[in-house]
Amino acid sequence: MTDPSSSSTAPPDRQSGPTSAPVLRRGLKVLGTLLITLSAISPASSVFIIAPGVVAQAGSGAFWSFVVAAVVGVFMAFVYAELASAYPLTGGEYAIVARTLGKLPGFVTLGLLMVTQLLIIAVIALGVGTYLEVLIPGLPGPLVAAVTTALVTALAVFDVKLNAWITGVFLVIEMIALLVVSALGLFDPARPLGELITAPVAASDGVVGPAALGLITAAAAVAIFSYNGYGSAVYFGEETTNAHRGIARAILWALAITVASELIPVTAVLLGAPSLEELFAAENMMGYFVTAQAGSTVNTVISLAVALAILNAVLAIILITSRMVFSTGRDAAWPGTISRALAAVHPRTGTPWIATIATGAFATALCFVDKDLLLVVTATSIVAVYAALCLAVLNGRRNKSTEHAAYRMPWFPVAPVLALAALAYVVWQNAMDPVIGRPSLLITAGIGVVSALYYLLVVRRRGTWELKGAEDDD
Repeated sequence: MTDPSSSSTAPPDRQSGPTSAPVLRRGLKVLGTLLITLSAISPASSVFIIAPGVVAQAGSGAFWSFVVAAVVGVFMAFVYAELASAYPLTGGEYAIVARTLGKLPGFVTLGLLMVTQLLIIAVIALGVGTYLEVLIPGLPGPLVAAVTTALVTALAVFDVKLNAWITGVFLVIEMIALLVVSALGLFDPARPLGELITAPVAASDGVVGPAALGLITAAAAVAIFSYNGYGSAVYFGEETTNAHRGIARAILWALAITVASELIPVTAVLLGAPSLEELFAAENMMGYFVTAQAGSTVNTVISLAVALAILNAVLAIILITSRMVFSTGRDAAWPGTISRALAAVHPRTGTPWIATIATGAFATALCFVDKDLLLVVTATSIVAVYAALCLAVLNGRRNKSTEHAAYRMPWFPVAPVLALAALAYVVWQNAMDPVIGRPSLLITAGIGVVSALYYLLVVRRRGTWELKGAEDDD
């Protein structure tokens, strides 16, 4: 990683509004921002919920799928770090794209994020009941998810420093669970590492045989999303001290920790599973592995830790999404009364309290929507956002709108160009999938079109959408 502090910075063109624009309180250190970001990624949730899908597709070749995804993650982390060090704004991706590519692409990015971020909260919250069933069988999933989201929303209104430490404590528990899973496989392996590297196998119609390269690379598309979230640090740019340098460091560290905390446990499971055939056929792969290696009691404890990790992720993502919603109000993206309400900052906690409550309320209601529909809507939107950011960093270098960035990625433009190539492959893979991928691409395109029309026919004509940011650079 390149040291973000190695480059100098010039005062950024933040396109700030009047001095009366709502300002969030700078109370976070880089560590606090990193803790919230890692909690939003939730490595334990990825290992227990997303990784089994990669293993089901690529078999023991999932090792290589996660390695390839890590390489793509490095490319995107470089992109995020450079852009975020130039514009460490609460609006996140939409605020960056609008300043580097133009307001129309920025508003389309906003539309995609507004829809998917709210849905993602519900998707993750629905996992709480699944893992609590080890204690209370038959829990109504949507109701548990809704109650969880509502309670977490109330907590999210409080001071961001308090929430950073709460997420930090939960994150430690999550990491301990991953360490246990890693130890169960690495200290008692059933096969050598060389077998995973040189002779990966996968199941096809119940028969285990050599894993095809196509299966491994296709599964990497899913593994990419298991690492996703390291760029979320930018949403706390206006609440983090020395944000121009600090946010870049938080992004790069978040990616490094995420890769280690997901790749190592996945590798351990593939090495330590008593039978790959039984692992591939198991309805709950991670439950099978932990139970086989350590017994049902340890599996119950690990399941509870995963439930806590999911709850922690819900809290972190509500914190992130509410910052974006606050920024839309401050930028006057909506009618006057709504924008002013969303831009309100609580005088005591210094947090965007109305935006937080609105975010939680919508997400709570979405917990009762069919989960398969939620997955279809959210599956590919991040691809469009990633592509916009790659184009943004390329254009930012060209038109010098990111010239003041405190972090400059190494080997430019290798990272954004290769990331765009990987994203194109992901789009192609999704287009070949008639069940989730293709409908998701069509929905993503539809959201983009609706967002563009709203901007062109309403927002631009009204002429009130202003790109505002923090008044200071400290």
